[in-house]
Amino acid sequence: MKLREALSLSKDEQEALQKDILEKAKASDINAYVGFETSGSGLPILLKDNIQVKEWSVTCGSKILEGYIAPYDATVITKLKEAGLAPTGRANMDEFAMGSTTESSCYGLTKNPHDTSRVPGGSSGGSAAAVAAGIAIAALGSDTGGSIRQPAAYCGVVGFKPTYGKVSRYGLGAYASSLDQIGPIAQDIEDAALLYDIIAGHDEHDSTSANVEHQSIAKSLDSDKKYTIAVIDNYIAEADSDVQEAYAKAIAALEEAGHTIVHKSMSNTKYDIATYYIIATAEAATNLARYDGVRYGKRAKDIDNTSELFFKTRSEGFGEEVKRRILLGNFVLSSGYYDAYYIKAQKVRHLIRDEFNKIFDETDMILSPIAPTVAPKIG
Repeated sequence: MKLREALSLSKDEQEALQKDILEKAKASDINAYVGFETSGSGLPILLKDNIQVKEWSVTCGSKILEGYIAPYDATVITKLKEAGLAPTGRANMDEFAMGSTTESSCYGLTKNPHDTSRVPGGSSGGSAAAVAAGIAIAALGSDTGGSIRQPAAYCGVVGFKPTYGKVSRYGLGAYASSLDQIGPIAQDIEDAALLYDIIAGHDEHDSTSANVEHQSIAKSLDSDKKYTIAVIDNYIAEADSDVQEAYAKAIAALEEAGHTIVHKSMSNTKYDIATYYIIATAEAATNLARYDGVRYGKRAKDIDNTSELFFKTRSEGFGEEVKRRILLGNFVLSSGYYDAYYIKAQKVRHLIRDEFNKIFDETDMILSPIAPTVAPKIG
């Protein structure tokens, strides 16, 4: 059942649907859910395990948050409840959203429901896999560098990263604060737009929240409208041949439907990945410094002093990928490398943004594959 259809159900029917969804999720073998909590009864929306729900266990897929219970609701949770939706279940994810396969979670890996030998993508792999498997009507994920878009593509559902500041980050477990955004994962475009409209809007609790009036995108959807679409010719040079073939077919279909295709090239895209990793890991190293065993979460045992507490707690609590990114982040922020790496990456970030904005000034959108390959095999 689609979200827009479920919204018209009676309260009793929505409660029955919630119960049915949970029963199917518990019987599923793809490990998309890591918790089956509910916050109220009604139309169920699955949540990535880095979004705070009061009195829920929230772990960000990490051992270091064992035993942590959220003391408050994230703003998106408040908005869901105000719209009559019921937060239902916690979705698996890469630890602290650092990954693209949902294999690094302390709960084990999630499988792609279309081919259980393959990954669902990440880091919001549990959210995307659950929607694709029919064990969630819709879900929330978070996206820092593709963590909604890529698993949505790998699982054959719809997800997008909202413009930074359009959805409150208050109550989101931070990875890279200047890049993180909460967004929807749904069965189709209409449902994704509906869920986005529910969670979007200014929030005084988030200093980076855009103080602008939200305009509904669900109401503005128009399948008959013709668009000017940019195609970046040098953007997919390294993509697999089957991805390039599918991309070419999509372009041809859009042209046949009456849309205008404009061919463009971009000179700064070769710096995308390096720029992302420098900025994201630098922010992650700072954000994750708060996990020390003193205030909340896992606390190492058999320690003799504070230094040993910090060392053992973080060594035992963090997984290998998180440790690697913390090390890289501390390196690029260290004396002698801060200007050479971090400051330079911030400058390149603006160049990349300006190049995209120039294309958006001339076109309505950019068409691009989400990933250069299909979902890879597990492992």
